[in-house]
Amino acid sequence: MVYQTTKLKNGIRVATCEMPQMKSVSVGIWVAVGGRHEPEEHCGISHFLEHLLFKGTKTRNAQRLTEEVEGVGGFINAFTTEDHTCFYAKAAAHYFDILADVLTDMFRNSLLADVEIERERDVIREEILMYRDQPSQFSQELLSGVMWPRHALGRPLTGSLESINRIRRRELVEYIERNYNGNTTVVTVAGRCRHEEVVSRFESAMGDLPAGAPPEFDRWNGTKLQNRMAVAKEGTEQTHLALGYHAIDRNDDRRHALKLLSVILGENMSSRLFQQLRERYAYCYSVHSGTLVLEDSGLMSICVGLEPGKLKSALRAIRHELERFCAESPSEKELRQAQEYTIGQNELSLESTTNQIMWMGESIIAYEYVIHPEEVQAKVKEVTPQAIQAVARLCFDPARMGLAVVGPVGEGDMHRWVAESGL
Repeated sequence: MVYQTTKLKNGIRVATCEMPQMKSVSVGIWVAVGGRHEPEEHCGISHFLEHLLFKGTKTRNAQRLTEEVEGVGGFINAFTTEDHTCFYAKAAAHYFDILADVLTDMFRNSLLADVEIERERDVIREEILMYRDQPSQFSQELLSGVMWPRHALGRPLTGSLESINRIRRRELVEYIERNYNGNTTVVTVAGRCRHEEVVSRFESAMGDLPAGAPPEFDRWNGTKLQNRMAVAKEGTEQTHLALGYHAIDRNDDRRHALKLLSVILGENMSSRLFQQLRERYAYCYSVHSGTLVLEDSGLMSICVGLEPGKLKSALRAIRHELERFCAESPSEKELRQAQEYTIGQNELSLESTTNQIMWMGESIIAYEYVIHPEEVQAKVKEVTPQAIQAVARLCFDPARMGLAVVGPVGEGDMHRWVAESGL
């Protein structure tokens, strides 16, 4: 894999991964602005714009935007995260010009028509309510609020019903003018393509975009958790638990040890939590852990859904596994398997042109350059059992813990069970 990056005069970074053996090409346009850059009163505006850019331009209506891509066998989509928004498409390589033209048209020429804003406002309201009716999703949103209280990172990316109702066309236009500029924009292309042709294509289409400036945001100040628990008593069949620990940020070299800690803990069927909670005790159908690393913060999370009557026992089992990591380092066998799993998953993923554009875009936004996968794999191989134990001792401190529960469980019971489990 050879990655090439060119910076245009207005600050746009154009990155490619030429994969001549592929029949497809994937194209992504990224803007380095997301949920954490939003004012509280307009929470959800990045996601709102993500939706609206599909609703028509000066030359294409909403149907034509999708038809031009889907009509040649491709797909087009978008997503919003805490610190970026991405619009991307994939099709056979000889349709590259169509993908590039449709995406740049959306990115630069969206009409933001009042009628479409009102329609999409209703759609997003339904999306918010849909997530509210999904206990696993709702518990994770509650956990974010617990882990980053009174901070943009703790607010839902979709916004709230109240904040979405406040957003008007004026705020949307101002948000684009302030944040969608050369210094926040990244273009990534992977598949059967040539770097020089990609650069020429996007320089022609986006070279006159104002340079602008990177968006500002409030850094997380590490304030101690005031409210370590959120309980939403619901009449669901299962109780959904989201347990979190403040971890390390993406610039910390220990992030590779953190990733391996999560793999051993709960990222696959061989993990400790899966083997104990599902295979040994049959507490649940699925349990998994994961990590989130941001510029100034990080999170290790554990999510599980189970019968309310099994929650108390599951909390004790989870705490037992966390204490094992703190008491003794993982075995050489566990470490080797976690390393091979992490590297293998990375290699398999990057066989996809779409995953390649994700790799490049996220790398540039986070680190200002495309990190070669072999660089990451080498760092993963350097992690020792002792390094994993040290990260576990850092993260699994009760003072760093927060949790959220959705289900037929009272707040008083949860406080008592958490105390009894030692979490």
